[in-house]
Amino acid sequence: MRRIVAILLLIIVALGIRQSLAKIPFGAPKTKVGRYYINEGVEETGAVNIVTSVVVNYRGFDTLGEVTVLFIAAIGLGATLTASTKREMRKTQPASLVLYTGCRFLFPLILVFGSYIFIHGHLTPGGGFQGGAIIASGFLLIYLGCRERRINRIASNLAESLGGLTFVVIGLLGLVFGGYFLLNFLPKGTANTLFSAGIIPIIYIAIGFKVGSELAGIIDNLIEES
Repeated sequence: MRRIVAILLLIIVALGIRQSLAKIPFGAPKTKVGRYYINEGVEETGAVNIVTSVVVNYRGFDTLGEVTVLFIAAIGLGATLTASTKREMRKTQPASLVLYTGCRFLFPLILVFGSYIFIHGHLTPGGGFQGGAIIASGFLLIYLGCRERRINRIASNLAESLGGLTFVVIGLLGLVFGGYFLLNFLPKGTANTLFSAGIIPIIYIAIGFKVGSELAGIIDNLIEES
C-alpha cells in the first residue's frame, strides 16, 4: 500500500513539474519579478551581480534577519557548551607536517581570498556570507594544523559587533535620507567598477566580517569542547 501511495505521489509531482515547464520557454524568467530584476537591477542598484542586488538591496531586510539568526545560533551554541560538563586540560596531539605547514603558509592567503570575495561581491559571484565562510575555514585550518593557537576573543567579538552595527546604521541612514530602511542612498557610480553600487559593497564587507567572526567563534567553541 505504501509503495502504491508513493508511486501516485511521484506521478502527481512529475505531472505538476511537466505542466509548469511546458508553459515557460527554457531560459526565460519564471516570474515578472525576476524579469524586472534582470532588466532593471543594474541601473537601479549599480551592481552587475544581480543576485547581490536582490540579496542586499531589494530584500536587504531579509538578509539582516538571516545574519541575526546566525548570531543567535552562535550565542546559543556558546551558552550550551559553556554550561555543559567541566573541561579537563589534556595534552594536545601534534598535527601532521602537512597540516602544520599549511596552517602557517596558507592561512594569510585564505584571509586575503575571503576578503576579495566579499569586497567584490557586487561585481563577481560571491559576497559577505561566502567570504565569511572562507575566512572561517582559514581558522579551522589553524585549529587543525597549529593546535596550540586560538582566536583572539576580544578582536573576534569586536569585528562581529562592528559588522552588525554597520549593517543596522546604514539601514537607518537610508530611513533618514529616503524614508525607508536600507535605501541605497549613496552614489551608484559606474557599473563594473569597484567603487560602485552605493551601499552594497559596504554592507557586504560588514556581513563578511560578522559571518567570519561568528563562524570562527563557533568552530573555536566546538574545538575546545572536543
